[in-house]
Amino acid sequence: MVENQAVAAAFGIGGPLAASVPEYRPREGQLQMAQAVAQVIEQGGKLIVEAGTGVGKTYAYLVPALLSGKRVLVSTATKALQDQLFGRDIPRLRELLGVSLRVALLKGRGSYLCLHHLESARQDWRLDDGRALHQLARIESWAHATQTGDLSEVEALDDSSPLMPLVTSTRENCLGARCSQFSRCFVNTARREALAADLVVINHHLFFADLNVRESGVAELLPSVHTVIFDEAHQLNEIGVQFLGRQLGSGQLSNYARDLERVAQVHARGLAPWPELAQAIEQGAEALRSRFPVQDAAVRMEWRVVGERWNDFLQACQASMAHAHDALDMLAETAPELQVLQQRCGDLMEQLQLFLQPIPPGAVRWLEVGRQVRMLQSPMDISLAMQTRVFAQQEDATAGAGKSWIFTSATLGHDAGLSWIVESCGLAGAHVLKVPSPFDYARQAALYVPSHFPKPGDASHSHAVAQLALEGARQLGGRTLVLTTTLRAMRTIGDALATAMQGHADLELLVQGVLPKRELLSRFLQYAEDRQRGAILVASATFWEGIDMPGEALQLLVIDKLPFTPPDDPVLQARSKSLESQGKNPFKHLHLPQAAVALRQGAGRLIRRESDQGVLVVCDTRLTQMGYGRQLLATLPAMRRLNSEADYRQALEALTRASTKDHC
Repeated sequence: MVENQAVAAAFGIGGPLAASVPEYRPREGQLQMAQAVAQVIEQGGKLIVEAGTGVGKTYAYLVPALLSGKRVLVSTATKALQDQLFGRDIPRLRELLGVSLRVALLKGRGSYLCLHHLESARQDWRLDDGRALHQLARIESWAHATQTGDLSEVEALDDSSPLMPLVTSTRENCLGARCSQFSRCFVNTARREALAADLVVINHHLFFADLNVRESGVAELLPSVHTVIFDEAHQLNEIGVQFLGRQLGSGQLSNYARDLERVAQVHARGLAPWPELAQAIEQGAEALRSRFPVQDAAVRMEWRVVGERWNDFLQACQASMAHAHDALDMLAETAPELQVLQQRCGDLMEQLQLFLQPIPPGAVRWLEVGRQVRMLQSPMDISLAMQTRVFAQQEDATAGAGKSWIFTSATLGHDAGLSWIVESCGLAGAHVLKVPSPFDYARQAALYVPSHFPKPGDASHSHAVAQLALEGARQLGGRTLVLTTTLRAMRTIGDALATAMQGHADLELLVQGVLPKRELLSRFLQYAEDRQRGAILVASATFWEGIDMPGEALQLLVIDKLPFTPPDDPVLQARSKSLESQGKNPFKHLHLPQAAVALRQGAGRLIRRESDQGVLVVCDTRLTQMGYGRQLLATLPAMRRLNSEADYRQALEALTRASTKDHC
């Protein structure tokens, strides 16, 4: 039973946190959140907490969860936060609070080594360079010692590595109980440990993937859990619709064609024309790809661009798959690998049939075009699924025992009622708590919006951003992060900086995509400690949130534009039309809240500790000159305003003074 008194004692001046954590100090907001979490765990219900940066929300939900004696499921948006909770925060608190409970970490199967696929990885034709072979040798060596099979343990192995699909399994190609390595399977071990644990740490991707296909064990775990906590809940809707929907791409068809030929030639050579069957499927995939120009980064397109012949292409793919399915039908029982191939073939045919049908009401269908072409269909949001497939079923499963649902993040909306997350996630009636940041933003941070700056749509805008960032970085000795709203702007700014920085050995340019994210961040932090050389990091997408650069590492944060979703985005358009049909203004109820959350997430990279100081520059005059811009401005932390270029330069100068650095 959670007692607010016990929670208050844990966070108090004489409590275990104050006694054992050097950087800890009691925060009113943290205790307020912790007591609200304790109350909803005790009484049941739904709680939404927007906890500003610095509140300490992780401890604010973990302490009452650990003290409750209840079974708890914690879900995060990223595997990085999963690892932090499981490897650092939970063990630390468990020891400090003196609680004894079993804790498990559960990720998707793509995070675990597959011993069966590892055996054949060296023979795969996709493994054609020395670096990949060297990395494979490291994985093979690590495989003999690992207890978990979690590939994040392998140093310098990134999720985007071409090795990952060769040494992991998918739901489609897993042999299950027929696998010779079944008894040693790391995925099954992780699931067994999760089902036996008192506290389980998962991620949103796994939660919704399992809700859709019930394959990972979460659906089996959920009915026995009393409390579910969603951290980084601002990402819940976008991740949820991705996994509650359906998708099929040319890459999936090509992979199947390659696997068909490779596996069937091993287990049923000469019993069917496997090369010809595989080639027909690959030709269908190529027909889909050739319909659109290749894009370096995936671009969303409206479904209507597919044109009249698209269904002909899909039907041709379906016919090729049917021929392969017929050939496998007579031989599948002879080997488990052939059974898996047949099942995959049937699943792909089912997906093809889905995209041949009209778009159902309440759904949106679109294309993603990059090096491959993907067809996607999803619900508009997760509200209905949460209400009917999560909340209702789980309350039934616990027979009214008062299951608790907690949703938290630093940014969850732009209004007092946090309507953005309430409406998209089906949380009507939930208790809403907003806990402000304890940081003194007026002292620690300054905001500058250049008044004379190219408009966001001007061709010269990105070059002006690069020039501003470079001038600031030279004054600060690096310590500069540029966040862009698009990959195109990121590349343009990166190229402009590279040209301007030629011959300047005192600054290093780091651009997202050149190196893995983890290595980019590591290098940036290393340069921050080097008084002789600094760095500028230019990034987009995932760098807007979830990265931590405390202290003097980051002192100048430049945001190129207000982060509105492109108006031609097909998902945004469908959601806008849906809101219009309800008599609502899409800009007010969708575009503006999304931009507010993204802008606050990006701005939140600057001040991470009470001693941090820095300057935020938003290179978009709409923030101060347009009515909606001023609404967005009001959602940002209360930084002091710099009204002129002279004020801006003076603020940078203050950051370079020795007294400022001593104070930090």
